[in-house]
Amino acid sequence: MATGTNRKEAMALTAAIGVLGLVFGVWAFSAFTSLFAQLGWSPGEVLRQYMVATGALAEHETLVDYYTHIKGAEYIIAVAFLGLYPVYYKFVNRTGARMKA
Repeated sequence: MATGTNRKEAMALTAAIGVLGLVFGVWAFSAFTSLFAQLGWSPGEVLRQYMVATGALAEHETLVDYYTHIKGAEYIIAVAFLGLYPVYYKFVNRTGARMKA
């Protein structure tokens, strides 16, 4: 059973997290609004700028440069799969209460 002090602390923590989320949300909204305004309100140009900044869209001089870029992406996908597969396996094979059909 929670006491009054614990409940007040929980409410204060919830309020602090809410205020922090609100501040971050206002910052993100203003950043996206200014980005759209700078690029002439074009979603396609904003997407292109994002892809260039993250390295998803780049000009490659040779086929070897392109293959090296693709190989790096494949390695990231493989590591993510190997890291998440045990979690997925435990989720699928968990034991729980049996339900009648």
